Amino acid sequence: MASYGNLKGVIAAIATPVQENGAPDLERGVKLGRHLLDNGCNALNVLGTTGEATSFSLDERKAVMIAFKSAGLPMGRLMVGTGASATADAVALTRHAAELGYSGALVLPPFYYKGVSDDGLVNYLDVIIKATSDRPIPLYLYHIPQTSAVPWPIPLVDRLIKTYKGRIVGLKDSSGDMAYSRAAAALSPEFAVFPSTEAALLEGRDGKFAGCISATTNLNADICARALAANDQALLDQAVAIRNLFNGKPLVPGVKALLAHIHGDPAYARVKPPFVTFSAADRAAVIAGHDAIRAKKVA
Repeated sequence: MASYGNLKGVIAAIATPVQENGAPDLERGVKLGRHLLDNGCNALNVLGTTGEATSFSLDERKAVMIAFKSAGLPMGRLMVGTGASATADAVALTRHAAELGYSGALVLPPFYYKGVSDDGLVNYLDVIIKATSDRPIPLYLYHIPQTSAVPWPIPLVDRLIKTYKGRIVGLKDSSGDMAYSRAAAALSPEFAVFPSTEAALLEGRDGKFAGCISATTNLNADICARALAANDQALLDQAVAIRNLFNGKPLVPGVKALLAHIHGDPAYARVKPPFVTFSAADRAAVIAGHDAIRAKKVA
C-alpha cells in the first residue's frame, strides 16, 4: 500500500470566508482551517472550487496562502489550488505555494479554451514544472470537466506520470465518475487519487485511493474520520446523508450557509460573485436536515 505522505485520508476542500467588501476573510479562514484539522481532517485543500479560488485575484489568493503559513498551520498537511487559465498565473501561484512550503499544488487545466489537445496540456504543465524546478512542489491534477470543460484523459494522465515522474503525483477527481477514479488509481500504486466524495472513503481503505477531497467535509469531517478509522459503513452513511442534503442545490453557497449555522457566525455564509447566498428556504431545510442527522444515534 502506498503511503501518499501526509496528504491522505479525510481532506476538506476548505471554504474561504469573505469580508463584506469581498476580500478574503483571512482571520476566519485560518480559524476554520484550524478547526477542521482539529476535528477530523487529515489535511486541507486550500483555494479549490469550494474555496471560490477562481473568483479571487492572484494577490488575494497569495494572501490566503500566506495567512495559513503565518498562522502556523502545519504546511505538511496542506495542499493548495494553483491552476489558472493563464499559464503565467498558474506558474506564479505554484511558485508561491512552493516557496511557502505547501505540500502539494492542485492544478486545474487551462480552462478558457475548449478542445485543448493532449500536447497543449503537456505544454502547460511543462512550463509550470520547469518554472518550479528549484522548489519541486508535488503537483496534483484537478479533474472537474463539468466545470472546466477540459478533462485530464486517462491515457494523458498515464503519459504525464511517466514523463514527469516524481512531480505529477496525484489527482483529484471531481467528475463524480467512479470508473474514472478507479482507472486513474490503477495507473500506478504510487499515484494518489482522491475522489471528491466521502462515500468512497471505505473503498479506499485497501490503498486504492489516497482518501477523499470533499466540499462537505467542511461539515462532517468528524463523522468521516470516525467511520474511516472504524471501517464503519453506518457512520459513513450518516456523513453521506449530510452531503446529500445539497443534492439539486448550489453547493458552495449551501456549504457556507451550513458553516454559518454550525459555527454560530453569519459571516461564514458570505460568497463571492457570481455566487449568491443560499435562499432562506434552502437554508432552513439544510439546517433542519443536518441537525436531525446529527441527533440520530448510529449503532
